[in-house]
Amino acid sequence: MLRRLYDWTMGLAAHPHALFWLAVLTFAESSFFPIPPEAMLIPMILAQRDQAWRIVAVCTIASVLGGVAGYGIGALAYEGLGKSIIEFYGADAKFSIFQGWYSEWGAWIVAAGGFTPIPYKVVTIASGVADLDLVTFSIASVLSRGARFLIVAALLWRFGDPIRKFVEARLTLLATLFFVMLFLGFAVIKFVL
Repeated sequence: MLRRLYDWTMGLAAHPHALFWLAVLTFAESSFFPIPPEAMLIPMILAQRDQAWRIVAVCTIASVLGGVAGYGIGALAYEGLGKSIIEFYGADAKFSIFQGWYSEWGAWIVAAGGFTPIPYKVVTIASGVADLDLVTFSIASVLSRGARFLIVAALLWRFGDPIRKFVEARLTLLATLFFVMLFLGFAVIKFVL
């Protein structure tokens, strides 16, 4: 089944509207959706290595715009919507502690959330609740999300076919590692922050 899903995703990645759907997924992931953009970014770059930098640009722009939407949820609709998103990710118990760090470490928190497996949407919503300067938030988001996607794209662009063969030969292992990292990101939010 995993092989069929991989083949389907690779086919979708080469679809003429794939870039649009990547933008939609990335925007949603930055404000509320749980699936990271790499789920589409990686197969898209493997399927179209010559478009890697364009794909990264779209992914970064959509991510930052989605982050601003998450910021808006935190600033304007925390009680109605933001709180339920934070609860969904299990971060509600320590959310006030997390908010307290913003006065001293705001930009660094955004940068860490944008670059690491920590769910970025928790950071975007918390930034809005904490009223972090929107320009600071946006710059930290562009730099961290852009760097994250650029590193993935650069590796895939440079080592395209060998990486693709490596992925295809170890698909189950890599999918397992991907979900373990995703789980660890959620665990960091729930137990550490």
